[in-house]
Amino acid sequence: MRTIKRKVFVAIFMLVTIVNFANNNDSNTLLSADKVEVTFNNAKKGNQLTIKEANGAILHSEEILKEGTLVKTFNLSELENGIYTLELEKDFQIVVKSIKINNRNVTFIADAERIIFKPYVRNKENKLMITKIAFDKEPLKISIFYKNEIIYSETLEGDEILNRVYSLDKGLKGEYKVISYNNGRSYVNNFTL
Repeated sequence: MRTIKRKVFVAIFMLVTIVNFANNNDSNTLLSADKVEVTFNNAKKGNQLTIKEANGAILHSEEILKEGTLVKTFNLSELENGIYTLELEKDFQIVVKSIKINNRNVTFIADAERIIFKPYVRNKENKLMITKIAFDKEPLKISIFYKNEIIYSETLEGDEILNRVYSLDKGLKGEYKVISYNNGRSYVNNFTL
């Protein structure tokens, strides 16, 4: 008798899990544009949340004030039909969620959700180290400036992990800037030697 009860319980548990999973598939659910809820995990104070048009124009931007799971509700009913992105820019990555608006209805595009890893730039004494996770195999263009004049430029590509170490002239003390270009975005890092 216990075995039958256990099997029934397991079957019911599996059925509830499957139904719950099927109901949480945001990519097929039409939402009303006047109340769109978006969730980002592991948000930190100081992260940046933006809503962009397909051409990259920023429609909304705000700084995150609390840590944890970020749940925001937006009224997107005034936006025209098209594709938009909701982006959470963190310290080392950007989480990008895409939505499609059609006749005041919103659909999350699940297969367009992605994470863009930002280049990590650090310097120690006269060594400049740049690391970029590039699972997408997109090239990384690096430009190094000293006192606002370009002193070196290079494009890295081909690996999933892009690494470079540059030796800077110890005699050239002052302000340096590194601009990295990847995925149609630019990242600026300033430092002093």
